[in-house]
Amino acid sequence: MNQRGEARLALHRVAVHIVARARTQACGRFSLRVTPSGFGTPDMGENGRRVRVSGNQLVVESDAAGAAAALSMPINGSTLAALAEFAGLDLSKPLDVGHDTPSLGDVDARIDLDPVGAEATSRSHGLIAAILDQVLAGLLATATPTLPRLWPEHFDVAIEAQAHPERRVNLGGSPGDGFSEEPYLYVAPWTADRPGNPGFWNVPFGAARALNQAGDAPTTIMASGVGFLLDGYRRLV
Repeated sequence: MNQRGEARLALHRVAVHIVARARTQACGRFSLRVTPSGFGTPDMGENGRRVRVSGNQLVVESDAAGAAAALSMPINGSTLAALAEFAGLDLSKPLDVGHDTPSLGDVDARIDLDPVGAEATSRSHGLIAAILDQVLAGLLATATPTLPRLWPEHFDVAIEAQAHPERRVNLGGSPGDGFSEEPYLYVAPWTADRPGNPGFWNVPFGAARALNQAGDAPTTIMASGVGFLLDGYRRLV
């Protein structure tokens, strides 16, 4: 596995056992969102407390009246135990966000987070989130979509939408995982329906294609990605 993949795995572990754990312990939910240079929780509680990752930093911040603060701690060279203590979390409590939940592992082992790999992961998440924002504008009025959420189980970013009264679908993308080491976009229907050209449906869970298939220019990747996801959605309509 290359450095980018190793950085992604390290961030995935932090996403689940630190960031998602913080939200779970605050409100029982664990979905996250893409944030500048990383990912994090929505506001938690009346003081607007947030836990997020920005590059190589774990950030804990609050909007408490008269005591607003943002404290950070480097992830690289730290341990999961130290990060949890910094964020006020209890690692002894069981946490399960789905069948791809990474193991807690040795909480006292040093975390090696390559900055280039971390930046590549956040760049992929940011591009996918921006693509999904544009996809939302192209959906049917009856789609009742969710906002883009980062799911810690798969470490991907996705929305859910209604394409047909009997067909709901996940539209999203991943910075890489067990399915593909490279970042990719996907259309994943909730049902077994695969209407239209069978060549479009190229993976067991629906359809997938490389995020950067159209080239390296972000505007080109954006336009092509939006087109791919809306194409899959409209086939299901």
